[in-house]
Amino acid sequence: MKKLILMLMLFAPMATFAQKFGHVNAQAVMESLPDFIKARAEVEGQAKAYDNDLKAMQDEIQKKYDEYDKTKATMNETKRNETEAGIQQLMQKFQQAQQDNNQALQKLQNEKMQPIVTKLQTAIKNVGKAGGYVYIMDLSSGIPYISDTLSKDVTAEVKAEINKLK
Repeated sequence: MKKLILMLMLFAPMATFAQKFGHVNAQAVMESLPDFIKARAEVEGQAKAYDNDLKAMQDEIQKKYDEYDKTKATMNETKRNETEAGIQQLMQKFQQAQQDNNQALQKLQNEKMQPIVTKLQTAIKNVGKAGGYVYIMDLSSGIPYISDTLSKDVTAEVKAEINKLK
């Protein structure tokens, strides 16, 4: 019995070293997905539309300010105050539109990217379970060093698994 316990104690540390570790470049996998490319294009397209709207608002503010600047010397006090208040309102609308656009863009990005991230996470979990991995590290998260001899690159397996999930 003592020999059995002694043998178990000797082999227990070996079992610890027999664990499998993997690594994946999740960013590279995600950027190669057609869904990601399509979602990014939609988000960028909406961002460009918002930028165009803001540019038009900015041009209108500049036009009104230039017009005001040219005629302010000939305006009476009441007209000058009204014009300044109007320009100020336009600037506030511009700032509010910027904030609203940023929030809408963030929401759109989250809506478009969340299913892709979920699919990627599911693929990584499936590869981990199928391959008996204890841990799969993401290289794109900025981990300073991962040993190629102690960790297997499972990026190709994750890409294959994502294709199965479609």
